[in-house]
Amino acid sequence: MTTNPILDATGVAKNYGAVAALRNASLSVLPGEVHALMGANGAGKSTLVKILTGAVRPSGGRIQIRGETREFSSPGAARRAGLVPVYQEPSLIPDLDIASNLRLTRTPVEPFAEWVRELGVNDLSLGATARDVPLAIQRVLDLARALAAEPHVLLLDEMTAALPADLAERVVDVVRRQSAAGRSVIFISHRFVEIAAMCDRATVLRDGETVGVLKIETGVEERIVELMLGAKIEKARGVTHGARSTATVAGPPRVAVRNLAVGKLQDVSFELANGEVAGVVALEGQGQDELFEALAGARKPSAGTIEVDGAAVRFAHPADAIRAGLALVPGDRSEALLMHRSVRENIALPFSAPFRRWGPIALRKERATVTAAIERLQIDTRAQREVQRLSGGNQQKVTIARWIAAETRTILCFDPTRGIDVRTKREIYRLLRELAGQGFSVLYYTSELEEVQHVCDRAIVIFGGRVVDVLPVEIADEAALTRAAYGLPRQSEVAP
Repeated sequence: MTTNPILDATGVAKNYGAVAALRNASLSVLPGEVHALMGANGAGKSTLVKILTGAVRPSGGRIQIRGETREFSSPGAARRAGLVPVYQEPSLIPDLDIASNLRLTRTPVEPFAEWVRELGVNDLSLGATARDVPLAIQRVLDLARALAAEPHVLLLDEMTAALPADLAERVVDVVRRQSAAGRSVIFISHRFVEIAAMCDRATVLRDGETVGVLKIETGVEERIVELMLGAKIEKARGVTHGARSTATVAGPPRVAVRNLAVGKLQDVSFELANGEVAGVVALEGQGQDELFEALAGARKPSAGTIEVDGAAVRFAHPADAIRAGLALVPGDRSEALLMHRSVRENIALPFSAPFRRWGPIALRKERATVTAAIERLQIDTRAQREVQRLSGGNQQKVTIARWIAAETRTILCFDPTRGIDVRTKREIYRLLRELAGQGFSVLYYTSELEEVQHVCDRAIVIFGGRVVDVLPVEIADEAALTRAAYGLPRQSEVAP
């Protein structure tokens, strides 16, 4: 391989107002190289990818293709320059047939069809509507469409995450052939096994900056984890956890998941005890969304069972899950709240929504219940006439208050502190610990790994569609969780 890079991005930055998504990212890719782009959740990988492919304009930095400085005003401009992405989510327009999707990107049909067959799909009809094509095949079609454009640099974002083993092997073979032909590939994956098998080098991002470029060789995984975490890996494990639950009691678990399969999840089993806050840890796209949707009644599993208090349940609608005592607190408050309605109306919604009990509202009882929930969560209600006027932290408190007022016994918190200030985060941690002490159960997914030791009793780690480890809170620091989330063994299990 020549030493002159085909792609050289230096000092790339992107600001969204006062928030810096990227500070100083660099990426240099050689002709014929398979180059891994790595980083923990929130490191800036997605933003850098979007900038390289023309979907987002950078705030600063320089991008060169074969030594020529380029500025991409659109994905089409990047595509014409030879940078073609395959994103983590399918990019086919679901209501159009395959042929129409190809016309939109001016993809030549014959090369596309040839690549589809090379990738192991032999019965594709171009007249099929995209939404009727299975997810795994949609991913293959996205890749075939990108390969038909004969890119100089092919960018694959978690390409194999949703693929069965046979199709994943085909992708690996195609990547190797692209490299042998002198074409470059940027490969984003959470699977060290794939990176070790395919990649030549890895660029590691942390907090929006490039912190290292490493040659892929035996034992490099440990160094990559260290770079991802930086100084955090040196932190003492003596985190203040707060009082742990004393309400866990004998008997059946509050929730038991048995061999659940839904979306990217293949075979997930775990239990959530009475009075427990159990953390769920997973990198992007490992199936945590589907897990919470299934438990909240928004998605039907394809296999496995869900038990509540020892009895198997089936949810056809979120209302079924709520009646069984499971309620979702999403990270996006706008999904849960009626933004133009008052704090009182939002908290009282579970009391007035069931149509079987429609009739006069017991205003005095409702007012007392809502007031108690507001006081308990210390919600700032100076702008209580419309929830949209509250801060993000107070909006999330309203979402939690709704289910406390309704005496829901199991709360499913999906990244509940996203976009919330530090002080309010601590208030939510304290509240959830208090609820656990009173016998409530909480399943808590977080994209911020340090939260696990602040609020959880243990961490359930999902990787590749399965539970790969369960860590007690005493050892669930960021380093241990990062290793587990990437499918690596615990440090104590690594041979000296």
